[in-house]
Amino acid sequence: MVQGCCGFCAPRYKRLVDSVFPPDPKDGLVKANMEKLTFYVLSSPEKLDRVGEYLYYKLSRDIYRKRNGCVEIGVEAMDQLLQACHSQTLNLFVESYLKMVQKLLESVDPNLQILATQSFVKFSNIEEDTPSYHRRYDFLVSKFASMAHSNTTDDELRNAIRASGVSGLKSVVRKTVSDDLVENIWDPNHMEKIIPSLLFNMEQGRQSLLVRDENDAVAGNQEEEVVDAPRIAETCLRDLVNKATFGHVRSFVRPVLK
Repeated sequence: MVQGCCGFCAPRYKRLVDSVFPPDPKDGLVKANMEKLTFYVLSSPEKLDRVGEYLYYKLSRDIYRKRNGCVEIGVEAMDQLLQACHSQTLNLFVESYLKMVQKLLESVDPNLQILATQSFVKFSNIEEDTPSYHRRYDFLVSKFASMAHSNTTDDELRNAIRASGVSGLKSVVRKTVSDDLVENIWDPNHMEKIIPSLLFNMEQGRQSLLVRDENDAVAGNQEEEVVDAPRIAETCLRDLVNKATFGHVRSFVRPVLK
């Protein structure tokens, strides 16, 4: 579906990006056109930054218009391009991608926040050819920590947001270490947000288990949702302990003792 400027007058990369969006968002990503877009950026990696900027522009507009179906398609397109491209120019695309993640996390819609987290978890597993030493994750650490402490009244939604927040923190830790930026994650400002968030969810999980021991009315599926965030938090804490060197002990222990 060609949008914006008059059809064929638009640059090719814009036409290719537009074509992955169907007339009806319920139809989902147009896979055949997504393959064409992927082939285009693999053949012309110098266009990656423009593709990223344009996808971010469309996604920002759709968020503003509350067209969540189109937002989901845009995120899926970003995810697939990240998975397919590992060139040195990927850093330029990642800048637009991280702006997209931040835009979603800033939304008041918790479903978009969870969508952003799921996307970032996938991104954290990508091994980039060229580490980016200027990239910062300060906002993500703060936002994911806030989500990990969600106190919304809906039990199911609260558990989902907390689990997403903890998953996001775990992914930031993984991505920072894999990008050879291990010193950055041990910054006291980060640790004082990450460690309390993990401990909070682990404690909430312990209390939930005690309640369920006293009340057998909780269904099995609910149980899995309740313990999801605590399990992820415990795994993340173990990862931090395993990666900590002697010089990092102070940064790690100080938030625990507070």
